[in-house]
Amino acid sequence: MNRLSRTVGLLGLRYPGGPGLNEERHATWLELFFDLVFVLALLGVTARLDIRASPTAAELVVAVVLYVLIQWSWIGQSFYDTRYDPDDTLHRLLVLAATVGAGAITLGVQQAPSGLLLPVGYLIVRGCLLLMYLRVLAADRSAWDLVAVYLTGFGTGWLLWAGSLAISPTVRPAVWITALAVELLTPWLGRRWLRRHPVHSTHLPERLGQFTIILLGATLTNLRDAVPTAHPPARVVAAAVAAFLLPASIWWIYTTYVNSRLAVPQLGSGQGYAYLHTPAGAAMLFLGWALGVVVYEIGQSRQMPLNARLVLGGSIVTWMLSGLGLHRFALGRMPRRRFIVGLAGITLAIVVTLVVTEPGLLLGLTSALLVGYAIVVSPQIVKATKGYR
Repeated sequence: MNRLSRTVGLLGLRYPGGPGLNEERHATWLELFFDLVFVLALLGVTARLDIRASPTAAELVVAVVLYVLIQWSWIGQSFYDTRYDPDDTLHRLLVLAATVGAGAITLGVQQAPSGLLLPVGYLIVRGCLLLMYLRVLAADRSAWDLVAVYLTGFGTGWLLWAGSLAISPTVRPAVWITALAVELLTPWLGRRWLRRHPVHSTHLPERLGQFTIILLGATLTNLRDAVPTAHPPARVVAAAVAAFLLPASIWWIYTTYVNSRLAVPQLGSGQGYAYLHTPAGAAMLFLGWALGVVVYEIGQSRQMPLNARLVLGGSIVTWMLSGLGLHRFALGRMPRRRFIVGLAGITLAIVVTLVVTEPGLLLGLTSALLVGYAIVVSPQIVKATKGYR
C-alpha cells in the first residue's frame, strides 16, 4: 500500500478526495457528456433488429447480451462517481478517454461478435475505471475493502477481455460472456464489504433515472423510424400516437416512484437497486423495437410476426416484474393490492400478445393495458409513500 501511494504521488496521480455523502449532489456536466455516447450505443443495439424482418431467437439473445454489456459498462462508472468523483483534471481526462472507449463500443455493436472495436472499446472503458480505483486505493485506506472488490472482479474481467483478443474469433463471444458474468457477480459476491460504503442517496437514483430516460428516448426513436418520412398514411400516424402511450405510461409510473423517494432509505450500497434496473431497462429498450414493428406492420396491413409479439409481451411482463421488484425493494415487503394489480397486468399482457395477431388491435389493447396500469399503480405508490413516512 505504501509503495503504491508513493508511486501514485510521484506520478502526480494522487486522488484529491471527492464530495461527501451528506452533500447535495446532481449529475455533473461531464457525466451527462459521458451519457451521450451511450445513447448511440443503445440505438445500435436495436438497429441490429430490423423492424421489417422477423429476427431469430439467436439474434434476439445477442441483442440482449449487448444491452447488458453497454448498461453494465455505464453503471460501473456511475457507481464510482456517486462515491468518489474528484472532478480534477486527471479524472476528467480519464472519463474522456472512457468516452472514446464507449464510442468504440458504439461502432462495434453492429459488427459484434466479429470485429475488434467492441472488445477494445470495453477494455478502454473498464481500464480507465480501474485506474480511477487505483487512485482511491493509494490515497484512502478506509476504502481498501471496497476498491479491492472492484479491482479483483473487474480486473479479472478485464484480463479475460484482453486475452480474448489473442484467440480465435469464434471462441471470443464465450470468453466475453464469461468476463461479463464475472463482473455481474462481483458486487453480489462482495456485498459484505460494499455494504460498509453506502452510495449517495440522491445522486445514484438520479443517474439511474437519467439512464431510464435515455432508454425511453431510444424507444421513441424506434417509433419515429417506423413512420415514413414522406406522406405517411393517417393510420400509421395514429398508430405511432397510440404506441407513444406505452412509454409515456412507463415514464409516469417510474417518475412517480422516483419522486416518492421510497427507495432512498433502503439504498445501502446500491447494488440491489441497480440490479433491478437492468431487466427494467432491457424491457424498455426492446419494447421500443417491438412497437416500431407494430407501427410498421400496420402500415403494411399485415399480421404481427410471432417473434415481435413475444418481444412485445415479454418486454411488458419484464417491466411489470421489475416494477414489483422495485416496490418490494423500497418497502421490504409486497403490499397485497400492489401484487394483485401486478399479477393481473402480467396475465393480461401474456394473453393479449399470445392471442392477438392483428397489429392494430394488438396496439390498442396493449396501450389501454399500460395506461390503465399507470392509472392504478401510480396512486398505490403515492399511498405507500404516505404510509411509509
